[in-house]
Amino acid sequence: MSVSFAQPPVAVTRRSQAGEPAWELAYCYPTQGDWSEEDYLELSQKHRIELVDGCIEVLPMATIFHQLLADYLHSLLKDYLATAAPPEHRRGRALFAPLPVRLGSRRFRNPDVIYLRPERLKNLHGQPDGADLAIEVVSEGKENRLRDLVTKRTEYTIAGIQEYWIVDPETRSITVLTLTSSTPPEYREHGCFIAGTTATSVLLPGFSVDVADLFAQADTAGEPVPTLL
Repeated sequence: MSVSFAQPPVAVTRRSQAGEPAWELAYCYPTQGDWSEEDYLELSQKHRIELVDGCIEVLPMATIFHQLLADYLHSLLKDYLATAAPPEHRRGRALFAPLPVRLGSRRFRNPDVIYLRPERLKNLHGQPDGADLAIEVVSEGKENRLRDLVTKRTEYTIAGIQEYWIVDPETRSITVLTLTSSTPPEYREHGCFIAGTTATSVLLPGFSVDVADLFAQADTAGEPVPTLL
């Protein structure tokens, strides 16, 4: 499958110069609003991007700290499913980015960690249609905070994602949102958990994360290993 090529406007005939965008590269891809799911999925294999109404959104490059938090959360969720989850959840899977999740027509998001019930795993060679739990580690910057705290909250509600965890390094907190059965559905805040407390799941009984321990795992990753005498 190949990305469709857009034709550059007739007026653009010169090559890009140093200090300018690489126009030649940009014209190899569809214009904003014209991206298909196929175009997006091919490009998403190489870059951290999301698809919103036919438009590409380029995500910030992940930092080591961000990835340490996401990796630890994925490990906790994976261990929970293997050892402590109720039978109806035990065959589900904890997965991690990059894995574009389809939220609707021409709309894909890339949560840092997701949980999929067993029934969502029937097509292992495609993209998941929605998720049951999504975890986002908020990246630095006003635009990124708006995306995770507001925009994705709305989109995940519409997509029917039962539980949404927002891990915020700036406030050192975990906010757990659960989907109500009201019409239309909306997220209810199960809790905003800070250091000294433990974030708990409603969807997955027994799954919890010690907030202080989560951030300590990332904070101390670069410290030298003590030498045994």
